[in-house]
Amino acid sequence: MCANFHPASPGQLALFPLPPPDFEYAEAFPGSVVPMVSNARPRCWTPACFGLVPAWAKDERISRSTYNARSETLADKPSFRAAWQRGQLCIIPVAEFYEPDYASGRAVRWGIRRPEGRPMGVAGLWSHHPEGPARGLPEWSVSMLTINADAHPLLRRFHKPEDEKRSIVILPDGAWGPWLRCRSEAEARALLQPFPAEGLEARPAPRETRASVAPADSQLF
Repeated sequence: MCANFHPASPGQLALFPLPPPDFEYAEAFPGSVVPMVSNARPRCWTPACFGLVPAWAKDERISRSTYNARSETLADKPSFRAAWQRGQLCIIPVAEFYEPDYASGRAVRWGIRRPEGRPMGVAGLWSHHPEGPARGLPEWSVSMLTINADAHPLLRRFHKPEDEKRSIVILPDGAWGPWLRCRSEAEARALLQPFPAEGLEARPAPRETRASVAPADSQLF
């Protein structure tokens, strides 16, 4: 699971053949603005709410519980079903994401990233409602897809010992294009695979202060 991350910086995104983002963003929590690229045309970095807001939502608060989407139940959950059935796939660029480590008996925030500062492309779903701003809702919103990580050599160490271990889907570099070009559920599911542990590095990253823009009920630590 991932409720807190640093989006890739404009400098990191310069590696990709897209114009740089023309909007500001910072450390992300549910409800924050984050960059994403969708399989809608044209391809561009688009500002989106972190937490998918379906068309039937009454307000943006639903983003506090829709920032991650379990891949096993995408076709069943009302919040994600329409986006999944329509193949609304996106990539959320991440510099580092944060998870709680309980090895000491209490939650300690750790950061997970790729070596040498290369950004991670996280598989996601998008929702687009042009009329959203008139209703007080974001025009674009996204959710990160997750898979089971009970057997992952690195990511299984995070979250409470009794909890199921989950991981966001980090796409290999060569899968960014194929993910956005998927034309069937089978194609998409074939790319929902664990990222090799040797391609990641983790370190303690405790917050310097409890003050935060994160929503009080966003299940952060």
